[in-house]
Amino acid sequence: MALPYVHGVQEDQLRMRSGAEFFTNPLEPAQRRYEALRRYLVEGLSAEAAGAPFGYSRATMYQMAAELRAGRGRFFCSAKPGPKGPRQTHTLRERVLAMRAQNHSVKEIADALTAEGTPISHQSVWVICSSEGLSRLPPRARRGQGPAPRTEAVWAAPLDGWPAGARWECAHAGAYLLLPAMVEAALPEVIAAGGYPATSVLSAWHSMASLVLLKLLRVNRVSHATELAADEALGLAVGLNVLPKATHLTSYSYRVRRQMNTAALTELVRRLRAGGLASGDAGFNLDFHSIRHYGQEAPLDNNYVPKRSQATRSVLAFFAQDHASTEMVYANADVTKRESAKEVLAFAEHWRHTTGSDPGLLVFDSKLTTHAVLEELSGRNISWLTLRQRREKTLAELAALPDSAWTPVNIERAGRYRHPHLYEQEVAIKGISAPVRQIAVRNIGREEPTLLITNDAATRARDLFARYAERMLVENELAAYIAGFHVDALSSGLALNVDLDTTLTVVAGSLYRLLARNLKRYEQMTPERIWRHFVDTTGSVVVDEAGATVSLTRRTYTPVLLQAGFGELDVPVPWWGDRHLRFRFP
Repeated sequence: MALPYVHGVQEDQLRMRSGAEFFTNPLEPAQRRYEALRRYLVEGLSAEAAGAPFGYSRATMYQMAAELRAGRGRFFCSAKPGPKGPRQTHTLRERVLAMRAQNHSVKEIADALTAEGTPISHQSVWVICSSEGLSRLPPRARRGQGPAPRTEAVWAAPLDGWPAGARWECAHAGAYLLLPAMVEAALPEVIAAGGYPATSVLSAWHSMASLVLLKLLRVNRVSHATELAADEALGLAVGLNVLPKATHLTSYSYRVRRQMNTAALTELVRRLRAGGLASGDAGFNLDFHSIRHYGQEAPLDNNYVPKRSQATRSVLAFFAQDHASTEMVYANADVTKRESAKEVLAFAEHWRHTTGSDPGLLVFDSKLTTHAVLEELSGRNISWLTLRQRREKTLAELAALPDSAWTPVNIERAGRYRHPHLYEQEVAIKGISAPVRQIAVRNIGREEPTLLITNDAATRARDLFARYAERMLVENELAAYIAGFHVDALSSGLALNVDLDTTLTVVAGSLYRLLARNLKRYEQMTPERIWRHFVDTTGSVVVDEAGATVSLTRRTYTPVLLQAGFGELDVPVPWWGDRHLRFRFP
């Protein structure tokens, strides 16, 4: 629009040069406010006359003038938030990281920079911090609770006498909710069975229990343990004055060998079975997961990484999930690509050694192993169920079948595709001596039938299809473990032994499952949700001669803990010399 005035002079009286339209027809909102306020405050026009050419009402003009007088008006900056240009971006990034180094939270950084005239959202600050490998501040720093972090050097050591009379504010007091599960799973015996190494100062229990505790607290990387290393309340949880520093935990992890982890997992399963978990009665879901390595040089295979939809340098980890109770019972990250096909046999041997019998039905994707391994499983009378690749000849034969050859069935499950059509036959497969059952499935949302093959001759076809459909549970549970326990968070230097990391993940998941089965409506919830609702809680720890009393801050979900009996819980803790753990909810 053409303005009737420019700084008090009739526009038609001006001899304007090219580019004058920037002033006569402002487009940026900040410039429009500037021109309107200049007409009102400098040229003396009324509020209506000054604001009308720009679409501002009288009330809006009064409000803008008041904000200007209060020092809240900004005109000579872009209306778009965020930094502009490479140099400004670099400066902003440095400013964010400098404030984060001073223990300021994401919200505090965003608010401070916005107040300084550099509008930035909380999410943008978090993107900068997370790209540098920084985790969110613990609740103590985030909420302003608890004592200030120590600045002097503190080294982990066993408790020199029980600290009766001590009282600590703890940003992670909710972690004590998992101590009864550690007692129930006999974690000291599990660690002792692994034969893990000790140091001149710390026993195997102290080092391994500290690593388990960090995994339970969902610490992204071992290097981030520095934020917890001076918390005396967390040290008390495992019988130390404070938790070990990251340097010890990293170097310690590389003294661990695969056979130690296998022995510990064997003992863990035996303890879980005694408590009604990990029975194996409904068989197992098996799957691989590629843990990507971000460094430039490492003696690792290229494995397919779903997040990148391509093969890249990564650690191949094998997981086995008990189908009935849904917890992971086995993990192995010491697998090469060449050995991967036989890992299902290694698990079968592990389960037989642990329980004295072969595992039940093994369910897995078609790419997990080879026909030669399937033949070996059949020779040992181990049942298996997997997919078969769809070939043109097979699809043509199925397409030629009349509709009457397909049997409609009803599957009791949530969601769509509960009424598939099945066609069953025996087929010969190269590499497998005996004929196997092939179950073709259609009417499940795919253009071509899905082909299942199995050596299970007794189970009904509909039940086998439903069982394979439930195999998705392992993918969902595995995704929850990977996200909840940060299995994918490998640094370029592989700062933690990956096989130990996956073993700790199995242990931590089992402890969360033991806690969850006492929480009404949380029995099947993921560890991430249980951590968020219950474990991520502040509180205080008071120590007396009889033990320790943990007072947890009341939250929305506290009634679930009270209903589970935590208010009356009184548990002797073996690594405290059988002193007792109690909870209070003030």
